[in-house]
Amino acid sequence: MATRSRIGIKDKLGNIKSVYCHWDGYPSNNGKLLLENYNTTKKVKTLIALGDISFLRETIDCPEGHSFDTPKDNCTIFYHRDRGEDWEHVKPILGLASGEEYDYVFDVKENKWTYQAYGRGFKDLTPEVCKEA
Repeated sequence: MATRSRIGIKDKLGNIKSVYCHWDGYPSNNGKLLLENYNTTKKVKTLIALGDISFLRETIDCPEGHSFDTPKDNCTIFYHRDRGEDWEHVKPILGLASGEEYDYVFDVKENKWTYQAYGRGFKDLTPEVCKEA
């Protein structure tokens, strides 16, 4: 069963742009991956610019031949790039859609990740949170 999440970035004006991620959205997986591998504004913007995600992994820079059907180790799988799905259906949205179990937002102004579970309010995403969940 999927643990769905949204991954977003909040700009200095407070606007959020986000993408959907289908699998492994809990903090011990996606939260940990975001903290360890997508921890700068540039990396987060690049991640979100590729649209909705099937599986978040350590990198978005994948070798030739990487796809949904032939995934390479540690490579994120995107719906458009790797599954060939229509960009209009998987492109980033403004704000956060409701219904996902977890939301992760990188705050550009604060240079940190925050998260919320089931819409219960945002908290700082820390290594300790990623171990507990």
